[in-house]
Amino acid sequence: MEFKVTPVMPQYIVTIGLEVHAQLNTRSKMFCGCAAEYGADPNTLTCPTCLGLPGALPVLNEAAIERTVLTGIMLGCTTPPVVKWDRKNYFYPDMPKNYQISQYDLPLCLGGGVPLYDLAYPKDAQRSIANPGKVVKLTRIHLEEDVAKSTHHDRFTTIDFNRAGTPLMEIVSEPDIDSAEEAFAYLNSLRQILIYGGVSDADMEKGQLRCDVNISVRPEGQKELGAKIELKNINSMSAVRRAIKAETSRQIDCLQRGEKLIQSTRRWDDDHGETTLMRTKEDAHDYRYFPDPDLLPVHTADILARVRAHVPELPHEKRARFERDYGCSTYDAGVLASDKALASYYEDAVAADAGVSAKKLANWVINDLLGVMNDNAIAITGCPVKPEQLSALVSTVESGKISGSQAKEVFNEMFQTRRSPEDIIKAKGFEQMNDAGALETMVDQIIAGAPDKVAEVRGGNEKAMNWFTGQVMKLSQGKANPKMVSELVRKRVLG
Repeated sequence: MEFKVTPVMPQYIVTIGLEVHAQLNTRSKMFCGCAAEYGADPNTLTCPTCLGLPGALPVLNEAAIERTVLTGIMLGCTTPPVVKWDRKNYFYPDMPKNYQISQYDLPLCLGGGVPLYDLAYPKDAQRSIANPGKVVKLTRIHLEEDVAKSTHHDRFTTIDFNRAGTPLMEIVSEPDIDSAEEAFAYLNSLRQILIYGGVSDADMEKGQLRCDVNISVRPEGQKELGAKIELKNINSMSAVRRAIKAETSRQIDCLQRGEKLIQSTRRWDDDHGETTLMRTKEDAHDYRYFPDPDLLPVHTADILARVRAHVPELPHEKRARFERDYGCSTYDAGVLASDKALASYYEDAVAADAGVSAKKLANWVINDLLGVMNDNAIAITGCPVKPEQLSALVSTVESGKISGSQAKEVFNEMFQTRRSPEDIIKAKGFEQMNDAGALETMVDQIIAGAPDKVAEVRGGNEKAMNWFTGQVMKLSQGKANPKMVSELVRKRVLG
């Protein structure tokens, strides 16, 4: 008897590295005095230097160097005592000089890493994080100039040189990312840190943060990495996730068919969900790097000393402080710290009233404020409810002047009208009845009319006391202080 043996398909290991290009938020470009702005009319922010005209010489932007060094400090990098600039030669229509001023062997930052925050993962992956607390190692961060913006039409291409020369950090990771979900978290965490440091607005829709993805696949048990295949200029985190999954699947299919993968660069088509070949990949020697003769090396000791004084509190540090000082849960602290503007709003609300419960405020911000903000597609910076107003509302609830349900109604009107909680409470007649004598009279009235309920409570069913509280609330038209009513009911019924 012959037995048919089904071959076992090998498992594959995916290895990912990211090259993130982040525009720095300086007022001027990297090597000239032209404004570095988004949205200006095409080709209006240019000069002989950023257009690469003969005889124009570059001058270093000190603020761009400082912001790059600050980024390195935030990410745990080291900065060499001397750095220099190099010419990277290539011939694309969006590079006016036919070379890019960049950095090669002596960049501003070396090493370091990006911590992957739990809430930076895609929401559908946050409950099954493979490597909690992972820090993705970095190779380097170097500073260069951006290229012009090409817009491809049906039969022609237009080029806007406003972007040419804008200061651009390239943050290069080690091949240390294991999945599309980790790549998503890496980009999200890195973006948070850049915004916290004030070095970049990191708006992917505006092209201020762009990403090249390097992917290699190899059979399980093989030590050497597979061929590195690069996906160029992906401009959203969700697109990065989709592209990695699609390209990983393509590479595995190729290997299973016995095909050999070669180092290459591919383009991601998000509409069709596939990658297409652009070119076989150049190596470093293809760019013919050499030191830029127009720019002197820079000694970094003084720059480091200046920048260290401006290192901000980072998201994970703020999260820990919110837990320690404000009593926030780990989850709430993570949500609040995940957005710099949201964290500032929360802290302003806490500071507005020394007696307010910071933990209760966190609940209101996360469960109520963020919910209505998302429903109305409004950013926290445009929130119609001021931090001090939310603090006043929470204090009013905590003091027992209004009930929780009344507070929800007041909050919704605050959001719609921008009026203060005090004005709305007064207009709606929501002030709670705290007169002990009047409440005792109401409680006695309800108890006298329900001897069967009294007997039920005294017989051991203490939950039935809630019925008395509910009846008093109805009698007072919702104005009675429910806490006081509950205490009076317990005292009168159980003695």
